[in-house]
Amino acid sequence: MQPGTAVVMVRNFRNAAADVQRALCAAVVKSAYHPHAHFLAADASLLAAVLHRLSPLPTAALAFFRSLPPPHPLDASLALLRLLAPHPRHHPAARSLLRDLSLRHPLSSPLLLPSLLAEPHLPSWLLHALAHSGRPHDAVRVFDQMRARGLAPDAHACTALLTALARARLTATARKAFDEMARAGVSMNTHVYNAMLHVCLRSGDAARAEALMTRMDAAGVPLDRFSFNTVIALYVRKGMHYEAMCVRERMGSEGVEVDIVTWNTVIHGMCKDGRMKEAAQLHRDMAAAGVEPDTVTYTTLVDGYCRAGDVGEAVRLRGEMEARGMSPSVATYNAIIRKLCEDGKMKEVNGLLNEMDERKVQADHVTCNTLINSYSKKGDMASACKVKRRMVESGLQLDQFTYKALIHGFCKRAQLDEAKEALFEMMGAGISPNYSVFSWLVDGFYKKNATDAVLLLPDELMKRGLPPDKSVYRSLIRRLCKKGLVDLSLKLLHQMQGKGLEADCLVYAALAYAQLTEGKLAAATDTLNEMAKKQMSVTPQIYNCMRTSYGDEKETLNMFWVHAIERGLIGKSVYKLMHQARLESSKLSVAPVSGTSLPAAAK
Repeated sequence: MQPGTAVVMVRNFRNAAADVQRALCAAVVKSAYHPHAHFLAADASLLAAVLHRLSPLPTAALAFFRSLPPPHPLDASLALLRLLAPHPRHHPAARSLLRDLSLRHPLSSPLLLPSLLAEPHLPSWLLHALAHSGRPHDAVRVFDQMRARGLAPDAHACTALLTALARARLTATARKAFDEMARAGVSMNTHVYNAMLHVCLRSGDAARAEALMTRMDAAGVPLDRFSFNTVIALYVRKGMHYEAMCVRERMGSEGVEVDIVTWNTVIHGMCKDGRMKEAAQLHRDMAAAGVEPDTVTYTTLVDGYCRAGDVGEAVRLRGEMEARGMSPSVATYNAIIRKLCEDGKMKEVNGLLNEMDERKVQADHVTCNTLINSYSKKGDMASACKVKRRMVESGLQLDQFTYKALIHGFCKRAQLDEAKEALFEMMGAGISPNYSVFSWLVDGFYKKNATDAVLLLPDELMKRGLPPDKSVYRSLIRRLCKKGLVDLSLKLLHQMQGKGLEADCLVYAALAYAQLTEGKLAAATDTLNEMAKKQMSVTPQIYNCMRTSYGDEKETLNMFWVHAIERGLIGKSVYKLMHQARLESSKLSVAPVSGTSLPAAAK
């Protein structure tokens, strides 16, 4: 075939394809495309081309696309998005389509995202859709790509992103994103600032929240009720009650109505700290201000008085609550039941439970866990197990508090087989036991002079299809070390390593400390040298853990730190904590850590 012939054939083919596309566009305009609908739906490239030709007619294109049988090809869907984006009338339809696409396709991936970033509205819409669908990491990826291309998301999308990051507790990421928004010139309105204040609430960062309020004032951005209530909630959480009350006063001076949320928040803060006189005064001030207390108000006060030991006032408030036509919630009952359980007044507890049944108030996890915990502390494991069965029959899922209370109770009663069964059930439910759970088991075996049984626990877990991980061995070894059972700890360490699990720094640190306590200096030296050989380092978390566990054994602990520093196991961050602890100890006239000069590696 001659080259010229090939060119002619390609040209003819393109002309024919163009004729087909024009004919289909004409059919769409005349609404006569239905005989070809299945053919168009099957040919993604042809469908995309037809939609491109329909750009001047967005309404016809949208109606045509919706009439095609699903699933719609991704290329065609993206073509329709680009067609609708310039037309404000069709923005709701475009945003809805983008939201649906984001649920089915990885639009934030490097393959698809570049084509979306080229349109003016689509990046912000996609950012908003991903944030609202609970995918903060994907939303951050889109945000980063926008910033790399010099694109600034709109305020609505920024608010959604910061809110999603706050909910996911990705507060450091949120702070970084907020700073990037400011540099990008995003129009920082009240909603964006409120989202960032919510991030501060999540992270407990009162200083940053104060800085944001100052920044809003300087920029002339008004604070609304949400702004003030968020800051008040943050202050209350931090125990900064004077600051919270000042913000409440500022609300009134700026004409922002103090609502029921504001009052309930400050009352909750006083109740949490046991300041019931102030809480009662706030309750009276609230009524004087014409704000009617609600169920949350009364439940907060009832809980506060119960925690303060004044059950009589709590019961009186519950009566006042009912007199106002408000029915006590399960939370109201839980507050009183918890205090009665603490006082051992189980007859009154049963009376309240019967009252809940009569009033159709369904017991929840808190109710049942309170009862199980109370019975377990008394050693009445039959009653505790009875409540557990009722939980299961009622469809309530057992949680870590349920299992912990049961295991603790069984261990106190030396019913170790039952304790192990509860442990196996707990892990089988996907709930990871913490250090305390294994401590109770080790202590139980220790009291029965059967500590060798601890070595069998990992194998028993294996037989139940629950392979033990590092955390199981770590907890067991730490507790054995605490009990001075160094040889048994070493056996468990070797068993762990035989299963291909490598011990972490906390395991070695606990073992070395126990060896020092037992006067086995050579063995402790070997363990510390092994840590250095494995290039381990004591982290701030491990340092605080050991200070908490061995705070009453300062001489041995000081010796441990000296040996750890000599081997380069202590970094600069931990050394600063040690220096701070030494200063605090000197103020209390306690012997400071000796021989802890800053090594060169930590400078």
